[in-house]
Amino acid sequence: MVVGMSDLQPPQHEQPFSPRNHIQSYILGVILVLLLIAVLRLFAPFFTFLLWSILLYVILSPLHRRVIRNIDTTTIRGTILHKFWALVFTFGTILIIVVPILVVITAFLRQAIEMGGYFLEVITERPEGLYEFYARVADLIRSISADQIAVTANDIDIHLRAFFAGALHDIVLLGGNIVIHIGTFSLTLLISTLIMVFSLYFLFSDGPYLSKLLLHTIPIRKEYISTLTTKFLDITRNLFLGYIMVALTQSIVAFIIFSIFGINGALVFSVITFVLVFVPMIGALTIWLPLGIVMIASGDITMGILFMAVSAVFISGIDNILRPIFLKDRIKLHPLIILFAILGGLTAFGFNGLILGPMVVIFFLTVLDIFLEEHRLNQQDQV
Repeated sequence: MVVGMSDLQPPQHEQPFSPRNHIQSYILGVILVLLLIAVLRLFAPFFTFLLWSILLYVILSPLHRRVIRNIDTTTIRGTILHKFWALVFTFGTILIIVVPILVVITAFLRQAIEMGGYFLEVITERPEGLYEFYARVADLIRSISADQIAVTANDIDIHLRAFFAGALHDIVLLGGNIVIHIGTFSLTLLISTLIMVFSLYFLFSDGPYLSKLLLHTIPIRKEYISTLTTKFLDITRNLFLGYIMVALTQSIVAFIIFSIFGINGALVFSVITFVLVFVPMIGALTIWLPLGIVMIASGDITMGILFMAVSAVFISGIDNILRPIFLKDRIKLHPLIILFAILGGLTAFGFNGLILGPMVVIFFLTVLDIFLEEHRLNQQDQV
């Protein structure tokens, strides 16, 4: 048999690794990265609203699925009912969650401004009585610390004046900006609410389709997609229940206790409690302990001790009861890692960092586990 040179050459389609194909792949990859950056830039202004809309959808989606599980969307009646329940859940979420938050923020700013004016009045018009109060606080601190903390009334006066001067300046500046730009704030609030309404509606209406569309763009194996999806849902629900709901419960209890004991600015201190609860170990202690010390230093020793005892049991103690119930050991992170994840998240993402900080850390550990598992599988395949 005579074999020609053409018979020895492989077919053209069997050369998938030609330099030309490599160059095309690199160019396509660069274009893909540039387009991804452009898409992220487009969505960046709406990131906060999308994030919290997705969070609320993930929390409420089990209830939504339960309501619509018997609806046949292949019929006109079923389609109308499906859209109807999407509207019900959307506006129900806005009314139950978003509106109370806006009311609390408005009341918080008003009460904070009133507190600033009250402290300014005390400092300027009643300095002698205030100095005597500082002296009692200094004596109390020295007696509690067995003279290990050598603090004087002058030290307290200097530090508190500097603190209140800066805090009052910030509060007055914020209040002035709100008054001056009330039209802009109202328009921004309206736009933000509309964005959340549209986002929630389409998530409740087309959530499964949108999630499949997003997951389809991730170029990894389906089993890993399933693992990451399950982890995302689990993280979101447990972070919300185990941290935000516990913090919300503690702040509500704190507001009730502060109001019962007649503390001025109860709402302000309860909102600050909500933020500090995310700090492990100390949390709400940093609010109610100084308030109790102030009550004792003011001469009301019995009420001060009772206030601290009640706060320790019903504000700080409730954390040890509710958090294990909500988390159920599903988020297995050391408190120190959670602390830095939250603090780092707040620094990098602002208020969104309360969720994004721990979520990024948990996702990193999950992807690391997937990578190590894949690496071990590759080693076993090579043996």
